[in-house]
Amino acid sequence: MNSTYGKDILRFFVLIALQVLLLDHVNLGGYINPSLYVFFILLLPFEVPGWVLLISAFLIGLGVDIFSNSTGLNAAASVFMAYIRPWVVRRAGAPADYEGNLKPGIADMGFRWFLLYSLILIFAHQLVLSLLDAFRFAEIGMISIRLLLSTLFTLSLVIIAEYLFMRRRK
Repeated sequence: MNSTYGKDILRFFVLIALQVLLLDHVNLGGYINPSLYVFFILLLPFEVPGWVLLISAFLIGLGVDIFSNSTGLNAAASVFMAYIRPWVVRRAGAPADYEGNLKPGIADMGFRWFLLYSLILIFAHQLVLSLLDAFRFAEIGMISIRLLLSTLFTLSLVIIAEYLFMRRRK
């Protein structure tokens, strides 16, 4: 087992713990639902096979769901995020040779690429989470505000976390 996967496994458990012990208790007017656990999906190496990406996303979402007493919302949103990740990687303008020698982070891909990549995937995750949580379009205004604020707050947390741990991953 190589050390990269060991770090990914450690990140998996640390992010679930942070999410359920700290971030699930953040209530900023009921509008912001930070989801830092998506950082795990964002940082998985490019060469991870699609089925491993989907199973990993399901497991981290399920882990959050189990400890948060939610009904599979995080698992569904995480799997959707993982499902569209390869498309987003290509659309965000990853170089043709990204596989094998580059990782999806600021250090290897640059800030602009990571910002666009993260923004799209976090927005998609929050959209699915918001729609499944509300399960009706009657409150589209409230859903839109929560979606925007949660996306921006989560993106901010992801970028801060990326800068905090970027040097240690090199």
